[in-house]
Amino acid sequence: MKAETHPEYHEITIQMVDGTSYQTRSTWGNPGDTLRLEIDPTSHPAWTGGPTRMLEGGRAAQFNKRFGSFGLK
Repeated sequence: MKAETHPEYHEITIQMVDGTSYQTRSTWGNPGDTLRLEIDPTSHPAWTGGPTRMLEGGRAAQFNKRFGSFGLK
């Protein structure tokens, strides 16, 4: 393996949206830096099963509703 081809791997702190934090090793930033997350698994609806919006009909129904009046003859 070639020397000096890999980035420096050091300890950083990850701070979650709710204020909790933990130490991990990463190539991001400098040693001792804090990475503050804007979205994390404890707050994002994709992970928490939060509210979703229901569409009336599928994509084809929406298309037909919008362009159905043109009709092919």
